[in-house]
Amino acid sequence: MPVENLEEQSLAKNPNLDIAQWKYMLTTDAYRNDQKIAANLLNAIKEHNMAPFYESVCETLKWKVDKNLLSQMKANNEAKLKELNANIEDAEKNLGEMEVREANLAKAEYLSLIGDKNEALLALRKTYDKTVSLGHRLDLVFHMIRIGLFYLDHELISKNIEKAKFLIEEGGDWDRRNRLRVYQGIYCLAIRDFKTAANLFLDTVSTFTCYELCDYKTFVSYTVICSMISLPRVELREKVVKGAEILEVLHGIPDIQEFLFSLYNCHYAKFFVKLAWVEQYMKTDRLFAPHYRYYAREMRILAYNQLLESYRSLTLQYMAKSFGVTVDFIDEELARFIAAGRLHCKIDKVNEIVETNRPDTKNYQYQAYIKHGDILLNRIQKLSRVINI
Repeated sequence: MPVENLEEQSLAKNPNLDIAQWKYMLTTDAYRNDQKIAANLLNAIKEHNMAPFYESVCETLKWKVDKNLLSQMKANNEAKLKELNANIEDAEKNLGEMEVREANLAKAEYLSLIGDKNEALLALRKTYDKTVSLGHRLDLVFHMIRIGLFYLDHELISKNIEKAKFLIEEGGDWDRRNRLRVYQGIYCLAIRDFKTAANLFLDTVSTFTCYELCDYKTFVSYTVICSMISLPRVELREKVVKGAEILEVLHGIPDIQEFLFSLYNCHYAKFFVKLAWVEQYMKTDRLFAPHYRYYAREMRILAYNQLLESYRSLTLQYMAKSFGVTVDFIDEELARFIAAGRLHCKIDKVNEIVETNRPDTKNYQYQAYIKHGDILLNRIQKLSRVINI
């Protein structure tokens, strides 16, 4: 299980994804005027002389540009890059291939650190071309994935994940195979593939060392949130509810813990309260934010189905009381989800009763076969007409 000293096995936090998260949080209503987060962001920019990134932050957050600060940081950047370029030139003239690679890598890492995305990627690719070791090549690809995650450049991330998979198949070690699963899981989370993300996270929860992406508490939070929406109840119990590594960390994340156990133990009123908390948490997380409405809706459907599966019928009053909401709210919710085909029940408005009508599995399969058969016949007929012509 991960312990604090495992953080030493992680790669450098370059670029630091916390900085991208702080920038995003300052664009949300909840944290727009948060002075502490703004100070954290500005201090990080000053510490690393992030002149290119500072300009984009000022534009996004409508900050007034401190011209003296920007000028000083640019001067520091120019001086450092001049030194790094001199090191590269010296290595190319007087030293071996290993030293040339290290000099190019130092420049690439510095450009990444200060937030010069395009130049950093060019330098990383140049370093990659000078790298022979498979492990070092993978580390460079991981760096490019982190740059993609920092700027949420989906094309850059997906392309380099595929490249990393190819390199891993050529003979990557266990640690880098494990690291790729976490990187891929984080990206799956960002593109709403919660099921794949959950499986990848659960595979690595006991061996997590990717502190360059997030801390372990955040990783466990991601794991639980993704697992709850994607895993069947039995699997959720086996891998999450009874998972020793997850349970140990959940003691320090009470809101996520209560969110998980309120649904699992059918405490629906408490679950709705915690779902509201999770929705707010997702709104301020830059990876989850585009998906918070979808997630909240799907989790409500999941909870309604879980309750309805236990009964042939039940009153609207009982359902409303169970979820801690009004009868009008539950009536409107159920009607909408029934019309969308997401709940298998019907509402008797006269008696205010909800009656379940679970579809017969064999009948459902029969209808599906007919539908797919009709589609196949239509395609065959279209193909035959083309062939006859």
